[in-house]
Amino acid sequence: MKNIFTEHPRAVGETYLQHFWFAFSTGLQLLLWGGIAILHALFPFMFKTFVSDRVKRLYKKIHSR
Repeated sequence: MKNIFTEHPRAVGETYLQHFWFAFSTGLQLLLWGGIAILHALFPFMFKTFVSDRVKRLYKKIHSR
C-alpha cells in the first residue's frame, strides 16, 4: 500500500522529516524574500541584489541534491 506522506520524500532520497524541514524552511525563506522584493519595489535603493542572489543560491542548492 502506498504511503502518500513518504512516497515523494523516498523518491528524492529523503526521510519524511528531512523533506519536511527542507520544504518548510524553503517556503519560509521565499515568503521573507517576497517581502523584501516588495520593499525593493517601493524603495529601489534598498536590497538591490538581495533577493536575486538568494534565489540563485537556492537554485544551485536544489539542483545539487
